[in-house]
Amino acid sequence: MPCDPDELRHVPLFELLDDDEARILAMQVEIRRFLPRQRIFKAGDPAEHGYVVMTGKAQVTTMDEDQQEVVVDEPMHGDFFGFASMLQESEHQTTAIALEETVCLEVGRDDIAELLKHRPMAGMDMLTVQARQFHATQKLVQNRVARNPNEVIEEQSTFGERIADAVAHFGGSWSFIISFGIVLVVYSAINTALQGRAWDPYPFILLNLFLSMLASIQAPVIMMSQNRQDLKDRLRSELDFEVNRRAEAEIQSLSHRLSLLMDKMEDVDEVVRKTIHPKSGSEPRA
Repeated sequence: MPCDPDELRHVPLFELLDDDEARILAMQVEIRRFLPRQRIFKAGDPAEHGYVVMTGKAQVTTMDEDQQEVVVDEPMHGDFFGFASMLQESEHQTTAIALEETVCLEVGRDDIAELLKHRPMAGMDMLTVQARQFHATQKLVQNRVARNPNEVIEEQSTFGERIADAVAHFGGSWSFIISFGIVLVVYSAINTALQGRAWDPYPFILLNLFLSMLASIQAPVIMMSQNRQDLKDRLRSELDFEVNRRAEAEIQSLSHRLSLLMDKMEDVDEVVRKTIHPKSGSEPRA
């Protein structure tokens, strides 16, 4: 349904338009109404339009590589969404739904071009929104970085693996060395003092047997714990790599979008200059 020019006054992006500009834009854009939980567009749809929220609230989400839904933005009154894909004439990279009864302006690429011809500063508002989305992306990456690989490992560890960690932790501590040394000294002293009545006289063959059995069991248990530590280090490296790759992809995408908007503003600036100063330029020399 067509838009009433007066309704554009309630949108921060268009509140500076004069009557003629508002009327021109209102003839091109349309008002769309969405019910709660109604999908506005989904990832993979052709991005023919972008949307500006007039009333209500929407939610823009995407799926990460773990197939988990990640909230990218929750646009409210005056906020943009879907503009980047629309300007690029590509498919939507996100999915948008209405969280409540929502009224949006449906804007096309040609509508934006017409708007910028009459109001070039509107491009600055779009750049501001892109900058805000960039900051939201940075925050999202920081949250992804906060994933603790130790906690991920602990959630997947078995009872036996936890015992191995406990044995390795105790076996590599001063408490184990001191307590084990005390046991050896007491054991040797008692068997030496008992002489002929000792159950394990010098050279303490039974003690050597126990020590050999302890070493044969303790060594593989410690190796099990060391393997888990290697797994933690590998997982930490993989998480760092995934975060860096996501950050690089998001930065490249936002940089490309900003470049498109800057190119569009330069084109509009050139058109405005020619309109205001049609005779400007170098005069041919005789």
